[in-house]
Amino acid sequence: MTRRSVTATTDRDRQWWKEAVVYQVYPRSFYDSDGDGVGDLPGVTAKVEYLDDLGVDVVWLCPVYESPNADNGYDISDYRAIMDEFGTMADWETLLDALHEREMRLLMDLVVNHTSDEHEWFQRSRRREDGYEDYYYWRDGSPDEPPNNWGSFMGGSAWTYDEVREQWYLHLFDEKQPDLNWRNADVRDEIASLVEWWLEKGIDGFRIDASNYISKPEGLPDGASGRSPTGVEQFSHGPRVHEYLRELYERTFSNYDVMTVAEMNDTSVELAREYLGESGDGLDMIVHFEHMGVDAGPGGRWDPEGWGEWSLPAFKEIMSRWQRDLGDGWNAPYLGNHDQPRIVSRFGDDGEYRTESAKLLATFLLTSRGTPFVYQGEEIGMTNAEFDGLADLDDPQTVGAIEDLLAAGTVDSYAEVREFVNYVSRDHARTPMQWDDTENAGFTDGDPWFAVNDDYTEVNVADAIADEDSIWHYYRRLIDRRHDADVLVYGDYDLLCPDDEQLYAYTRTLDDEAVLVVLNWSADPAAFEPEDIDVSASSVLISNYDDASARGVRRDYRPYEAVVVEL
Repeated sequence: MTRRSVTATTDRDRQWWKEAVVYQVYPRSFYDSDGDGVGDLPGVTAKVEYLDDLGVDVVWLCPVYESPNADNGYDISDYRAIMDEFGTMADWETLLDALHEREMRLLMDLVVNHTSDEHEWFQRSRRREDGYEDYYYWRDGSPDEPPNNWGSFMGGSAWTYDEVREQWYLHLFDEKQPDLNWRNADVRDEIASLVEWWLEKGIDGFRIDASNYISKPEGLPDGASGRSPTGVEQFSHGPRVHEYLRELYERTFSNYDVMTVAEMNDTSVELAREYLGESGDGLDMIVHFEHMGVDAGPGGRWDPEGWGEWSLPAFKEIMSRWQRDLGDGWNAPYLGNHDQPRIVSRFGDDGEYRTESAKLLATFLLTSRGTPFVYQGEEIGMTNAEFDGLADLDDPQTVGAIEDLLAAGTVDSYAEVREFVNYVSRDHARTPMQWDDTENAGFTDGDPWFAVNDDYTEVNVADAIADEDSIWHYYRRLIDRRHDADVLVYGDYDLLCPDDEQLYAYTRTLDDEAVLVVLNWSADPAAFEPEDIDVSASSVLISNYDDASARGVRRDYRPYEAVVVEL
């Protein structure tokens, strides 16, 4: 398969990263090459041909840096070394070469809001070594009273008292993830240096973790109650965040042909425009979270009341704003990743209509405007697992949230929130990739670091590849369609029937090309009235039902039916 190489033009501002499909690899759970139960870099390299066959263009590799693994590698102790469990720097270089040989690119995770507390910088800072005193946020105070009321995303206070320095340090995430003090110019120099180091090694860009939290307000004032975590309105999109990101762009990214994708929770379309492109801070894309809250309870993701129900019109309104209102900015559509439950269990039907709904979700993702992100396992319709007790969980965010609920007396036992956890936990995305129906789903010859989902004998790559009508082959065909159709990349997006409770329909138009996408996002039949659209000369490009080509554009749509029509 040959991927397109395009030159920028003034009419469409072509860029390779706009035409790419990104595949996210969570290496710990992808493929274990040495039988120790943990996925590794040689395991990813062993599956590069698989990714090439699927047709993806970019592999986003979750952190593989040296780390004590308090938060699955997002607590980095050495940015220029590889975690032993994952392999060596030579293994990483072999993976990079294997991807580049197949015209695929590598996106690394850049985690610089915080480090591990085992990083040399933090160890020197806690000892007050000259030049490192304020690499992190340190505050005086009684060991019994944190400096402010900010909460951690992992539960509990965002402050931990350090007995060595006899001060409190700030950590918006786990207590082993102290926040870097970006006000310190030396810290920013260190970050620019490590970014440059990886870019010089030949990578093709970064996904920048927690990027809207890097600037904290002067005085670190208390947060208002009612937001979760407490204080988020103080440290999200802080006063100097644009200055810091623009400086990093000008010193590093602007000198290379790379893609930059910034993860930003708590971000609106209007805020996103301020970060994107030359008129903003130079970033290429924002990974926003607005649509990730459509099924949350009134108190947010970890509210055990009112979760799981969501409105298709509300979802359409959010997604349409991000498709339509970014101006010159570019979108990064996704439905799942390592921080979210499985998409077919969340937004589809993981029972009777698992295949149909998984294909519908693929259709939506790969016909959206922007650079689509596919998370490992989505291409075979992997589902949520079952966690019977707190001990079955690994994710510190889930565990911290449940412990907070128990400590507050909101719930009396895990049993009360078991169903809730089995809907919302990040651990669902971290169960091992299901390669075949052999023991441990073909992920490892040893004992897997995390339990394999029980449905691996029915849901696995080997069976999917053997079946031409599978979810995997549908993804492959959709990706090929996207590669061959400028209209699906650069075309304008127009929403149809915005208030319909079952149908999500829209058009993509570019010059004289037009495509209609109709998705019956429900388990019941639905009627579509294609008003003001001439369908007389239309033809079906792809659909998740075999006989859709013969039926064409019509009024009746079957459960989870997805049809893409060329007008």
